[in-house]
Amino acid sequence: MVKEEVNATGTRDGESGFSMIEMVVVALIVMVVAGIAIIKLNPVRQQQQLDAAMIQVSSQLRKARETAIEHRRDVTVTFNADNSVTLTQLNLPAGAAPTNLGTVPIQAPALFMTMAGMPDTPDGFGNAGPVYFNGITGGVPGMMFQSDGTFVDLAGNYVNGTVFIGIPSLPTSARAVTLLGATGKIRMYKGNGSGWAQ
Repeated sequence: MVKEEVNATGTRDGESGFSMIEMVVVALIVMVVAGIAIIKLNPVRQQQQLDAAMIQVSSQLRKARETAIEHRRDVTVTFNADNSVTLTQLNLPAGAAPTNLGTVPIQAPALFMTMAGMPDTPDGFGNAGPVYFNGITGGVPGMMFQSDGTFVDLAGNYVNGTVFIGIPSLPTSARAVTLLGATGKIRMYKGNGSGWAQ
């Protein structure tokens, strides 16, 4: 019978493996590295969420415009207090029940909001409120896309404006979507804390 001897490390000669202390140290190192990675990636994740919110607003405006052109019906756009966008198609004859095209909430944690210290966008439509069209905070009542792609109020006047998006207390989170009523052109801007870039 061969007799195995125990060496100074507590393992039998010829055995391989890791001690419990070595495995605990490796697990702690992995957890520290993972924690650092999560902390570093959080701002990136927030920027992606803000970009997604900006794209959602832009997409809803484009959808409204395309639907108005395709169906030859006016499509109203409403920016709601719960940070969502509602599209409604107005049907003929006048007074017929409208068709709700849906309500889309913007990507959390983004909100309709202006950022203190941020100037107006280069389009210069105003920034007195988070949703600011033709000088009215919250938007002009009944603002809509027409079948020719223009964005107007109930009287048929062109409506220009901006939707501002951000996360409170995070200056670099500012985003903006502008709309030129005469053409229906939509632009997206990203804020850097002191200005805007497309």
